[in-house]
Order: sequence, then structure tokens, then C-alpha cells
Amino acid sequence: MLDEITVLILTYNEAPNIRRTLGRLRWAHRIVVVDSFSTDETVEIVNGFSNADLVQRRFDSFARQCNFGLEQIRSPWVLSLDADYVVSDELLREIANLMVDDAASGYSVRFRYCIQGAPLRASLYPPRTILYRKHGARYVDDGHGHHVIVSGPRKTLSGYIDHDDRKTFDRWLSEQTRYSTAEARKLRETSPACLNFADRLRRWVVPAPFLVFFYTLFVKGLILDGWPGWCYVLQRTLAETVLSLRLVEARLGVRGKPEL
Repeated sequence: MLDEITVLILTYNEAPNIRRTLGRLRWAHRIVVVDSFSTDETVEIVNGFSNADLVQRRFDSFARQCNFGLEQIRSPWVLSLDADYVVSDELLREIANLMVDDAASGYSVRFRYCIQGAPLRASLYPPRTILYRKHGARYVDDGHGHHVIVSGPRKTLSGYIDHDDRKTFDRWLSEQTRYSTAEARKLRETSPACLNFADRLRRWVVPAPFLVFFYTLFVKGLILDGWPGWCYVLQRTLAETVLSLRLVEARLGVRGKPEL
């Protein structure tokens, strides 16, 4: 199966992460890296891996970047990773043993969230479809993120990926500020009937940050993970607070549009 796969990664100023990610992909015959004209050492690091092909494109949306990347790929299967995803040995063995003629068109994977390399016992990060047949696959934007649509059934693999983003807090906060704008637009413009339960809670504005704090700290048990656990809890609470403020801003500043 591994011979049938090309890896796809998007980058923009991912020097703190990309070396670790690529270092676990030396088995791949080809890695397509779509870079949004990074200004740090990302390009230099990627070019140091002989199996990585770097192409550059100005960023307009995550989905368009990914679809551009798919156009560069000729293999029947794609393994799509973020620049801070580290493939575990368990997942790699599982993928290697998959049958190419399996009826599934895509495979979803669970994530183990890490804070500066320290794994957490739980997180709010959902499973994602990261391995799929290229034929018929396309990406669509979804709020601040994106997801792939495949042409057939999906299955879930038992292995996991470490999500281990080691960029600075300033960079994280800058990204959350940008993400919240897109996410608030999605919540305002989407019918509640088309939103999941968590997004419907977010539309209520006030409860979400408090619920996330208590849910991650106590229900998910991150209070037992020491400072890395506290870091994650506070990050998620702050992200929800920024999003709530965006929604409040819209209610105060937008005229002539329906209330949430």
C-alpha cells in the first residue's frame, strides 16, 4: 500500500514543525509540499529532504491550496497531513497492511494532541479523513478549516497521529484571531439546522467559553496532565472567547441582517 501513496502537506512558516513531520515520512516515495511563500526556514528545511517536492502558491483558502496540491499528484492514494502532524509507528504499520482493493475510498484517523511534545490524555480535536483515493476527491472550505469529500465509503483506522504544533504563543494567537473571523461568518450565515451541537452552542455566544473550560479541564481530565493540560485548556477557552467576541461584534455592528 505504501507504494501507492503520495503525501500532501501545506506550509506557511512551519519551521518549528516541518522537520519532525518530514522525518517520519522517509518511507514515502514522494511528498508534495504546497508552500504559501514562507518567510522563515521552511523552504530550506523541505528542500533538505530528497523525497519532498516543493511548489509555491499564494494562499487564498485551505481548500483551494489542497485542490491545487491534488493536481500535482498522480498516485492513486493521497495521505494529507498538516505540517504539525507526526505519523505514529502504529498507524504506519496499519496503512502498510491495508489492501489496495479495499472498497473504502477514505480512512479517518484519531489524533493524540501534544503540547510542546507532551502528549495529552484527551482533546477536542476530532478525527479527520487523511488517507483517501485521489480519484473523485476534492476539498471544500468549512469555516476557518477545510475537509475532503471522497467518492465512496470511509473507514476508521485504529492508529493515531500526534498533533504537535510548536509555534510560539504569539503566532498561535494571531492565527486564532484570523480563524475566528471565518468561523463567526460561518455561524452567522449557516442555518442552525445545518450546524452540529457544538456550533449551535457557539451561536448562543456566552456559554461556550465557560463550557469548554470546565469540559476540557474536568470531563476530559486535563487537570491531571499538569501544565501541558492547563495550557491546552486555556488555549481552547481563549479561542472560544475570541470567537464569542466576534459574534458579539457582529450583533453590535451589523445592521439590516437577521439576529442570530
